[in-house]
Amino acid sequence: MARLRLMFKSTAVRLSAVYILLFGLCAVVMVFYVTAVSEGLVMRQMRHSLDREIAQLDLAFSTGGVRKLFNIVERRARQPGANLYVLASPQGEILASNVASLQPGVIGNTGWVPSSFRYERFAEEDRPSRQNVATGYVMVLDNGMRLLIGRDLGDPERLHIVVRQALLLALSIMGVGALIIWFAIGRNALKRMDRMSRASARIMAGDLGQRLPVTGSGDEFDRLSDSLNQMLDRIVKLNEGLRQVSDNIAHDLKTPLTRLRNKAADAAIMDDEAERRVALEGIIAESDQLIRTFNALLMISRVEAGSLAAEMSPVSLSAIVEDSVELYGPVAEEAGLTLSCDFATDIVVNGNRELIGQALFNLLDNAIKYAADGEETRVICLQLKRENGQAFCIVADNGPGIPADQMDDVKKRFVRLDESRSKPGTGLGLSLVEAVASMHQGHFELAEAAHYCPDMNGLAAILSFPLAEAKQS
Repeated sequence: MARLRLMFKSTAVRLSAVYILLFGLCAVVMVFYVTAVSEGLVMRQMRHSLDREIAQLDLAFSTGGVRKLFNIVERRARQPGANLYVLASPQGEILASNVASLQPGVIGNTGWVPSSFRYERFAEEDRPSRQNVATGYVMVLDNGMRLLIGRDLGDPERLHIVVRQALLLALSIMGVGALIIWFAIGRNALKRMDRMSRASARIMAGDLGQRLPVTGSGDEFDRLSDSLNQMLDRIVKLNEGLRQVSDNIAHDLKTPLTRLRNKAADAAIMDDEAERRVALEGIIAESDQLIRTFNALLMISRVEAGSLAAEMSPVSLSAIVEDSVELYGPVAEEAGLTLSCDFATDIVVNGNRELIGQALFNLLDNAIKYAADGEETRVICLQLKRENGQAFCIVADNGPGIPADQMDDVKKRFVRLDESRSKPGTGLGLSLVEAVASMHQGHFELAEAAHYCPDMNGLAAILSFPLAEAKQS
């Protein structure tokens, strides 16, 4: 009983119940409507038939008088399934008739009888006398005699009963089927909700690897499970990022903070003003580096949280690349590097111009920083192209590159290879690029430069974004 009560509380069962109720009301209305329409159609046909017969009898009376009218009525009254015929004197006395008795007062009307009336047929061998109901028309002849032509309402009434019984039977069958389907739907929905509830309970207990069940039917439960599973994946990713940040802050920021504290302590005991000034300038430089680190962390957190997603709009990626070349071209030249550019024009993506520009600046800055260590021709290759509805921005260099098994690791926060620790930086640049790509529904990957620029042996950074819809067409 408890499970049954729980099933009746489910939305699917309630919606099904409302549907069945509305369906039942519509079906009942349909039964009465179809019955009324069919009965009305039969009555109209009956009246039309009586109108024709009245016209024929009136013509017979006009051409042959009472005798001809009487002969025609007598002949028609003896036919199987004949209409009702009652010929009466001007005083209402019945002169000829094919009925045993007639409801009093009917013959006194003129024209159509206002309502149905009762009559009794003559008893037959296989059918005793019984009361019947009919409708009719009273015609007053020129000599004052009255002629009633009537039609039994048994056939319309039987049709009315048959139609109504058939519709009610069909309605009953559909109702039973609907109740069975309703119960099956409710039971299936309750089972799926129970599975989702059990999975949710395990997730709330701390098992973040648990996911809501998906049957593959593609219905609303599957769509809800998919959305919640994506949300859980996002939560796990953010928790993992938070854990990594906490660990990295504890390990990587402890050393600069300790160094900053020691420099401040040394400056406090210095007697020489010049030495103290140099020490304080070093402290300021260390503080600026820490501020830049925390600003980068804050930016990554804002991007991953999606707080900047509302600021996205169609932007020209070609213009961003062109601005980056204009800004970093002199920097590369000063470092003794050649910046080779090859980018398509009119490439538009939906995104945040500042974030995409910052991600591209980080890639160019890294390329300039590490390409200078290359023993071969020091070249940086910048490409922008469109392919399969995606815009690809590639920054490749002839530097020492990164081992294939460490390309994913360097995207993590504060991760720096041993050979890179002598160079300035925080280890957050590629993490920001990864976050920006994810925010824009894009992708960021590292690969060997030779895959994209055949003449280069260093590292290639590939940043891809979906093209704006207007440009895809």
